[in-house]
Amino acid sequence: MNICLNDYYNEYKYRYKSPSQLARVITERWVEDNMYCPFCSASNLKPYNNNYPVADFYCNQCKEEFQLKSKKNNIGKTIPDGDYYKMIEAVNSNKVPNFFFLAYSHNIDYIENLLIVPNQFIVPNVINRRTPLSATARRAGWTGCSIKLDYISNQGKIYAIRERKIISKSQVVNNVLSISFFREIKNLDTRGWINDVLLVISHINKEIFTLKDVYKYKDFFKKMHPNNNNIEAKIRQQLQILRDNNFIEFIGRGVYKKNEI
Repeated sequence: MNICLNDYYNEYKYRYKSPSQLARVITERWVEDNMYCPFCSASNLKPYNNNYPVADFYCNQCKEEFQLKSKKNNIGKTIPDGDYYKMIEAVNSNKVPNFFFLAYSHNIDYIENLLIVPNQFIVPNVINRRTPLSATARRAGWTGCSIKLDYISNQGKIYAIRERKIISKSQVVNNVLSISFFREIKNLDTRGWINDVLLVISHINKEIFTLKDVYKYKDFFKKMHPNNNNIEAKIRQQLQILRDNNFIEFIGRGVYKKNEI
């Protein structure tokens, strides 16, 4: 894997006047030439034809699909996406692709960061509904959305490149394997709850924490799951699932220890 983009830039710089279009073409070519499948370790990914509606790349071996989102400098906390209602429909029907979130340098000469988010972590609560376009806009009433990366737990954000440092392929694949139990959960509500509990645990700044520490975030859970009237029982249920899958260790009497995954 080579994070330098100079050869691609020199190849395409006179073909595209729009910087954003130039960056899109360059980063798509880079993924095609450099990226492997993080799920099955296949050595490369295949590009879909232009304007394929769901994804940009697929793995010919395991058939996983990937959509690439590229930004200049930093990935940030939110990523602009397409139509809100189509996105929610795709989430609810489990038809969302996996995502590559890529940040390139200001001059489009290096890959700064590449983040992999498995599609199971794209749940309704991480989709932000944007304000509809005004009545005078060309697409009046159209409602877009964005993906709130800061609402996705760390386990669902797997770096392949971080601050220009390439993470080994074996480590990336192992990180994906560590969440295999989560990827097997078909129920959308269950995935949302587990993601939210993992997110809260990551915000508790100590290795050993208590049930009461998690309960302090009851308002957050209520906001994320307004129709649930038994928040504490639901929290305990998710902690049990995380314990059974070795994300946390139960010490006793409402005390838990974070495990390194």
